[in-house]
Formats: sequence, structure tokens, C-alpha cells
Amino acid sequence: MRHPSTLFHNPQCSSSRKAMELLRAHGLEPQIFDHHNTPPGRQTLAGLIARSGRPAHDFVRSKETLCAELGLDAPSTTDAQRIDALLAHPRLLERPIVVTHLGTPLGTRLVRPLEDVLEILSTA
Repeated sequence: MRHPSTLFHNPQCSSSRKAMELLRAHGLEPQIFDHHNTPPGRQTLAGLIARSGRPAHDFVRSKETLCAELGLDAPSTTDAQRIDALLAHPRLLERPIVVTHLGTPLGTRLVRPLEDVLEILSTA
């Protein structure tokens, strides 16, 4: 059975490509959002972060030089400031992000490590 899913994806990212392969191997055909070309809006991004159960800090690509330049790793940086930075600089958004749906969302995961997607695939 196929269930809808969404993948916030960067085609240049091997983890994103592997997540897409894993979804398809489980019978899910994801709706793809290339977050560089079509970044999520504030409400969508904040909702993804909240539903993932992970802090906003985890959604920032800490290995990017811009992360340090903007001070996004500083303990005093708020979630709102991190979200502002992610909206202004989509390349800072950690990926892939997977959302599965069946009427209502079954799960939202920042798929780092890749195996985290299995938590929501087992319920899909």
C-alpha cells in the first residue's frame, strides 16, 4: 500500500538521496521539496521542527561556515533566531526531513541518522 509522504530534499545530498530510496523501498512515493529552490515558510518550518520532537538547533547545518558567522551555535541563540536564519539562508537547513501522512501526519523526522526514518516507516 502506498501512503503519501513529503521529503524536504537536496538532490546534491547523498543522505537525501538515500532517504528517498528508503521511502520508495517502503512503498512511499514522496512529494519532493527542494528546500534550496522552494524553502518552507515560517509556519511550515516551525511546525516541522515542533512535530519532529527535536530542538531547532538540530535543524541548522552546524558544519556550514555561515552557522558560526551568524552565531547560531551560541547557547544564547533562540529558536526564533535560528528559524529566522534558516528562512534567510535555506542552505543552512539540515536535511533530509521526512513527513509521512495518512489523513493526519504519522511522523516527522529530521533523518540524521538515516535510520531515524524507520521509526515512522514502521507506522506508515
